[in-house]
Amino acid sequence: MEDSTKDGLHSIELPEFTKQTPSEKIIEEEINDSPIEEVRLIVPITDDPTIPFLTIRTWVIRLTSCMLLAFVNQFFSYRQNPIVCIQIVSLPIGRLMAATLPTKVIRVPLTNWSFSLNPGPFSLKEHVLITLFAGAGYGGFALDIVTLMKAFYHRRLNPIAAMLLAQTTQWLGYGFAGMFRKYLVDSPYMWWPGNLVSVSLFRALNEDEKRPKGHLSRLQFFLIVLISSFAYYIVPGYFFPSISALSFVCWIWKDSVTAQQIGSGFNGFGIGSFGLDWTTVSGFLGSPLANPAFSIFNTMAGFALVVYVLVPIAYYTNAFNAKRYPIFTSNVYDSTGHQYNITRILDDKTFTIDYAAYDSYDRMHISMFLSLSRYGFAFSVAGTVEDKFLDVHGRIMKRNYEPVPQWWFVAILVISLSLSFFTCEGFNGQLQLPYWGLLLACAMALFFLFPVAVLIATTNSGPGIGVITEMFFGYLYPGRPLANMTFRCYGVTGMDQALWFISDFKLGYYMKIPPKSMFIMQLTAK
Repeated sequence: MEDSTKDGLHSIELPEFTKQTPSEKIIEEEINDSPIEEVRLIVPITDDPTIPFLTIRTWVIRLTSCMLLAFVNQFFSYRQNPIVCIQIVSLPIGRLMAATLPTKVIRVPLTNWSFSLNPGPFSLKEHVLITLFAGAGYGGFALDIVTLMKAFYHRRLNPIAAMLLAQTTQWLGYGFAGMFRKYLVDSPYMWWPGNLVSVSLFRALNEDEKRPKGHLSRLQFFLIVLISSFAYYIVPGYFFPSISALSFVCWIWKDSVTAQQIGSGFNGFGIGSFGLDWTTVSGFLGSPLANPAFSIFNTMAGFALVVYVLVPIAYYTNAFNAKRYPIFTSNVYDSTGHQYNITRILDDKTFTIDYAAYDSYDRMHISMFLSLSRYGFAFSVAGTVEDKFLDVHGRIMKRNYEPVPQWWFVAILVISLSLSFFTCEGFNGQLQLPYWGLLLACAMALFFLFPVAVLIATTNSGPGIGVITEMFFGYLYPGRPLANMTFRCYGVTGMDQALWFISDFKLGYYMKIPPKSMFIMQLTAK
């Protein structure tokens, strides 16, 4: 008999009469590797714990990129197509630093700590940590509140209150994430399909690969696609923007309102319309290449049901005077079809709704599409996780690295919750959210976090809770627009940040990043 070892698991070559059947072998291979085929094909089952990762290069590049991307991501969030490219830009910078920095060792005074300015070649783990850290600097909906207050209500928030609002919502999300790590990160069935795209790209950019004869290496293929897509974007982006949505129906019947409603790709049903701009598809919804086929088909079925069946029936039968307003719009209107003047119903001193002014003005109206897709079906989409064993990646992480103690996350949660109470109750109550509203927002975030995370971890798509939080708290605490936005911020941003952190933890899990290093990186990014 011959002994063989795979990831520390011993197997024995059995005699012929005791060998496993083909189906039994497949089951054993899945247990020894990963039960998810896509993970087995993309994620490596090797690890070198001696590779440097928390180097001076990592700290310098990640701090610079985080501060830069915090501005860039926020600035480009107001554009139609956001831009994020740190995964590409950081690689040549890291390799340049590895080639030019001296190898001198610096000792920290009064401690036993020391570090080298150049510990060796720029590693894949450094690249992963830099990318994860840089992407964590986006402020989320808290900064949108500052923008909305200034642009639509012509008011300014206390800058310290705005800063604490942005910070506490992110820290709360980090604390929430720590409560579900075991189920959403360690479980091999929570495989987070979107992360596999990043794993594949990291490997293509960092691993040495011999080009197969007559074929392209992964890096060569990536560079060809990158250059081609960049060159092509000039066409729809600058020279010919209309190819983002080509509608032959609108061209043929250019004076018909009905034809515009049916054929327009931007403001209609898009029947007979198609686009030649990839960013039209992926700008907000993300790349469909990372989604499992069954998830795409379910999304298509839901889209067809709403857009091609329910909305046309409701609109063309003029239900609730639907024809008085555009089909596709997020604007709010009065009963005459004009945009609603929100300033007419707000009390300037208390920044609350003046119900006498509201009754004398008009009720708010929204489009049929918005009422069905955003508010109607948001409630219709509003378990048990298999955790029988750790896959090969879990065993490697458990064997090579120390886990993050749970009390670290509990401490962050307690501190962030205390600061959140101060943010909401302090500053003369400017944010309008009482303490019980904050607790309720946190409770809603925790209630929806796990089921939404399971959906995203298995299908790469999931529902949001923005509409639910807005309407629920609007009924409980009406007439205070800033209180409603703050409640939504703590509920939605808290959950979204938790999902972001959990996804990052899973990516670090796949790339064999030490959990404590991930914790330090993510916490300092906030």
